[in-house]
Amino acid sequence: MLRLYGMRKLIVSLLLLLIPAGYLSLNSSENRQSPDTDPFVLYKEMGLNNVVNYTAFRQAVEGFSRIGDLKKNILTLIDFSKPSTEERLFVFDLALHKILFRSHVAHGQGSGGNYATTFSNVNGSHCSSLGFYLTSDTYQGGNGYSLRLDGLEKGINDKARERAIVIHAAPYCDPATIPQRGRLGRSFGCPALPQAVNREVIDAIKGGSLLYIYAADSTYLNHSTILGQ
Repeated sequence: MLRLYGMRKLIVSLLLLLIPAGYLSLNSSENRQSPDTDPFVLYKEMGLNNVVNYTAFRQAVEGFSRIGDLKKNILTLIDFSKPSTEERLFVFDLALHKILFRSHVAHGQGSGGNYATTFSNVNGSHCSSLGFYLTSDTYQGGNGYSLRLDGLEKGINDKARERAIVIHAAPYCDPATIPQRGRLGRSFGCPALPQAVNREVIDAIKGGSLLYIYAADSTYLNHSTILGQ
């Protein structure tokens, strides 16, 4: 019996030697390699041409690489250069090189009609704020399942907590309502989502991933503490 046990142990040891080094850790979702952060490479490999604005994507990825120390390889881009009638929220897994979600998303009432053109960090403005955010914890509020956001750029979006700028669901974000008013409904500044995708998106990005809200806005770039350097 002892001899048989020894043979089995030897066989197991030999099999383990045949497994490529790092195979087990690289195939664990909690131990992924650091993602390639070359925007052009990612853009091509994800097949984002004619789907995602390259300038917006490039800025989002550049911010991801500059900020560092993020808990997730998940990057969310909201592109306010697009009208509210189009899908303009994209969630990317940068390690797997794939889009996880694409959705309509609302902007603030103070930011404009179909397009968001005015942005503010001021409480009570009902405007959206541009720039980079860190996703935080979830809670059940007046709009149901919601996700808190922390603005990372002083003077641009750092009052997100004070203004209660969160991701939440709202019936006015359902794209089926667009034909009635010619645009999506608007929030008090929150990037509100359709109820059908809200929980899935929040669960994918909560707990320390990066979110970037983009617009073709030179004032933002001139004052950004992340991209403006």
